[in-house]
Order: sequence, then structure tokens, then C-alpha cells
Amino acid sequence: MPGTLDRFMWLGIGCDRWWRRGATGACFVIFAICALTVGLVAAPLVRLGSVTRQRAQQRVRRVIGLACRGFIGLMRGLGLIDYRILHTQRLNQPGRLLLANHPSLIDALFLLAFTPNAGCIVKGRLASHPVTRSVIRAAGFIANREPRGVIAAAREALDNGQTLIVFPEGTRTTPGEPIRLRRGGAVIALASGAWITPVRIRCQPSTLIKGEPWYRVPPRRPYFVFEVGEGIYPDGDAPLIKHHATGELTRRLEAYFNQPTMDEGAVHGERVGT
Repeated sequence: MPGTLDRFMWLGIGCDRWWRRGATGACFVIFAICALTVGLVAAPLVRLGSVTRQRAQQRVRRVIGLACRGFIGLMRGLGLIDYRILHTQRLNQPGRLLLANHPSLIDALFLLAFTPNAGCIVKGRLASHPVTRSVIRAAGFIANREPRGVIAAAREALDNGQTLIVFPEGTRTTPGEPIRLRRGGAVIALASGAWITPVRIRCQPSTLIKGEPWYRVPPRRPYFVFEVGEGIYPDGDAPLIKHHATGELTRRLEAYFNQPTMDEGAVHGERVGT
């Protein structure tokens, strides 16, 4: 009898993983269809009904946010993920620089879904990819190509009241290793004088990490926790020598992101989602 129960248990686990593998592939297809639809159909219609380019970009970003919420809801409904967001109200602060670690391919979807009027700095290859380039251009997202141009565009976006999403690691987080930040996020913060909203992201078990194929699903459904931190002013608590300000701010942010995992009791005391 115990042997029979074990066989049924392993059969159930195997079926669950096969289901999640197939559903993950379907979600990649759905994502591509949604990105093309927003970029090639919705965005041109929005531009026709908008007086200015800035207003059109705001409306496109609103459409993107709704699409991301729907896509996240689909993944959750299919049993592919679960998630919890702590202190969601802190995302609703215009003109903030939102810095987050990057454990999974889909982190940006969550941040775009729950952050009003969110812009984003994206990799150059995404800005030229046939699936994503039209929606990125329509939303006014910033392609990370030329550093000075990126800093100038970031300052303009923050001055215009956008919340700008940046992943300062420059790539996805390696599971089990300390988070190491590049200086780009600190440079933008100091150049713009914008407050920083840090977001620590945890995902257990890890999924869609760098170098891992999409069909290698984890043994159980991944659980995401997004901890939206209190605002950080880039100048810190004491005046910084300008030459060392970028390195000092980067070290402060690294220390924040590498703090021990949040108290699990506090996590379970918050409301799921929004």
C-alpha cells in the first residue's frame, strides 16, 4: 500500500510539471501576441486620440500596465506562479527612481503592472527585437545604448513625473550569490536628484533565471515576494564628496539588497497581490 501511494504521488508531481511546462510555453506565445497587439494596434489608435506625444505615451503605458496585470493573473490562474507584494502603495509616488534586483525574467511585468505611469530602461536588444520594439517605442521606454543619452533621457522622464524602473545589476541575479550592482542606477539618482524606491524581489524556487531554458520548470510552483522599501534620498544622511558619491551610493544600495531575507511572519501578515 505505501508503495502504491508513493507511485501515485510521483505520478501527480510529474503530471503537474508537464502541465506547467506546456502552460509556460503557451504563455510565451500569448505574451508575444499581446506585445505585438499593443505595439502595432493599440498604440497607433492611442496616438490618433492624443494631443501630444507625452500624453500618448502615458496612455500606452496605462495599456501596458493593464496588459501586464492580465498576463500575471493568467499565469497565476494556470498555477504557474503565486506572488505577494508588500507596501504596494509605495509604488504610487510619481517621479521616483525604482531600483530592483532581478531574479527572474518576468520581474519587470510585475513592476509595470502595479506602478502607475512607469517607464523603464531596457536592453538595446529588446528595443530592436521584432516582438517588443514597437511597444517599447510607443511607451517611450529608454533603450540602454549610449550612457550619456540614457542619463539625459532618464532625467527628463523623472522630471516629467514618470516612475523609472531600473535593474541596476545589469542582468538577472544569480541565485545564491551576493547581489552586485553596477553604478548606473546611482549615477541616474545623483544626476536627477530623484528619490529612490528600492524593491527587493525574492523567488522560491528560482525560475526563468539567466541561461536557463524556459521549459526547465522548477519542482513546484514559484512564489514571488516583492518588498517595496521606504524612499532613499541619493545624497544620504551626510554630504558626500562628489567624486566618491556614486560609489558610496552604490555600496549603500548593495547593503540594502543583500540584507537577510525578510521575516516570514511579516510576509504572511500582508495582503496578497494589490
